[in-house]
Amino acid sequence: MTKKLANKIFDLQKKTETLIEMLPYVTEFSGKRVLIKVGGEILEDMNSAKSFCQDIILLRALGLQVVLCHGGGPQITKLMKSMNKEAVFVRGQRVTDAETLDLTAMVLLGNINRTLVSLLNTFGKRAVGMSGVDARLFVCRAKDPALGFVGEICSVSARPIMNLLNNNYLPVVASLGMDNEGNNYNINADTAAGELAKAIGAQKLILLTNVEGIYENFEDKSSLISELDEQGLRELLAGGTLAAGMIPKVESILTALSGGVPHAHILDGRIEHAVLLEIFTAEGIGTMVRRGPQTLVD
Repeated sequence: MTKKLANKIFDLQKKTETLIEMLPYVTEFSGKRVLIKVGGEILEDMNSAKSFCQDIILLRALGLQVVLCHGGGPQITKLMKSMNKEAVFVRGQRVTDAETLDLTAMVLLGNINRTLVSLLNTFGKRAVGMSGVDARLFVCRAKDPALGFVGEICSVSARPIMNLLNNNYLPVVASLGMDNEGNNYNINADTAAGELAKAIGAQKLILLTNVEGIYENFEDKSSLISELDEQGLRELLAGGTLAAGMIPKVESILTALSGGVPHAHILDGRIEHAVLLEIFTAEGIGTMVRRGPQTLVD
């Protein structure tokens, strides 16, 4: 056997080992629903966006029912800045006046949603774009007068999403909602993801962000928490040490877990194939939160 052939066989064997390692997880999650929240950061690098969309299509090919929920924070802030509007945040939530709401809808529907759907359909041809206004998916009310047109979700209609999933479509949901009077609202995408994961009975909620996960102390990068339970997360939130931008993510996870979702994850979306590494490897990456208290075994 030549050295060139031996090297080729070795490379193929390594790829086969990877597939074998994935097998138990493919079996476990095939047919299960997974809600993935992605921010606008993913589209700031088109190569990363394409890689992410290929990963999502692979998940579907392996039998998982995937729903994407997205925001567009960086793009909204950039558009506001170009129009001399200052972005103001309260506890990680954007203050939204009427003009900012219009800009938000422009970004979410005219840019982020359309681009994600186009990329996904390049590889899989089954993605469908929508927002929480469509089919009254997210019915909400004003969350706080100080936040303006920021919505607090009152109810989620799971039927439109389930109909799409059952017909082998991939829903891509922009985080907008409406009240009973027909007024539209900006909804924090993390919040929307947690509520939607609960409503559809997701097996996993995955939040992609631009940090490695949850830290005990954000200033100390060695304090990354790889795994904790629901109660531990509540204690961490009550402790007041979380960065402001992490608060809606933690609240989203608690919403999902209390609604029956078994596991939630916060992953660094800047890592290539982050979702695949979390679902299909034993070690995983980022922070995983389990539903319910930890059970100690002697």
